[in-house]
Amino acid sequence: MTTTLTAKWRGGLLYASVVAVVACCLAPFYWMLVSSLRRTSDIFDTSLVPSPVSFENYRAVFDPAQGFGRALLNSLVVAGVTTVLALVLATFTAYAMARLEFRGKRLILTLVIATSMFPVVSIVVPLLKLFTDVGWINTYQAMIVPSMSFALPLAVWNLTTFFRQMPEELEHAAMVDGCTRGQAFRKVIVPLAAPGIFTTAIITFIAAWNEFLIALSMTNKPDMQTAPVAISKFTGATTYETPFGSQMAAGVLVTVPLVVMVLLFQRRIVAGLTAGAAK
Repeated sequence: MTTTLTAKWRGGLLYASVVAVVACCLAPFYWMLVSSLRRTSDIFDTSLVPSPVSFENYRAVFDPAQGFGRALLNSLVVAGVTTVLALVLATFTAYAMARLEFRGKRLILTLVIATSMFPVVSIVVPLLKLFTDVGWINTYQAMIVPSMSFALPLAVWNLTTFFRQMPEELEHAAMVDGCTRGQAFRKVIVPLAAPGIFTTAIITFIAAWNEFLIALSMTNKPDMQTAPVAISKFTGATTYETPFGSQMAAGVLVTVPLVVMVLLFQRRIVAGLTAGAAK
């Protein structure tokens, strides 16, 4: 009887903890959504439900003067290209790190992950000077290349761990059947590694989509700014007014695509995160 009660208490405590964590994580997004649906005159209202519901903030976001539509397109280009390039390079690099034996491999992996530990603010000024000299300011590559320096180490580390968990007998069996090493990698390993690659792509895309400091430093033309930068530069009706409602609406529009993407592909993400956990 005591054991049963203890198990029930533990189960109840577990569910309560999960609910508390979920509520803590979702509360800021819920308040952002509610604030985006308030009228400008009601923006400091503290009620949990907006009354009346207003879409004036969303209309203000897509005012041509804000240029938010172009900013969303820029974010999609930068995040998409960064993700594709990082995955292509990281897949080959991680496979080599997982399968080849050579002196200094552990040191190389340590250096790869160490490069992502430098704070962005410490490299912005040197990059700004370099890109100014080569004429890259207000270009996509000025945002993609620095983003790669942080996305690539993460992708290499994740995929290296994933490839290590795949048995080498897979390649050997394919080579016995007549495949070359490259064909075995392309036709056998890559399809089986799809969950891990897909999970890495999602993580890389989210990191590139949310990047702010580099995009802010490398662009000064409105038509080249990404969505996070455009949101930070929203202007109100007067010089001293902060457009909280428009910023909240833009934040919802930037966040929703990521939420939808994760919800649609959650099975693949979970499969990638748990692949190789058990044999």
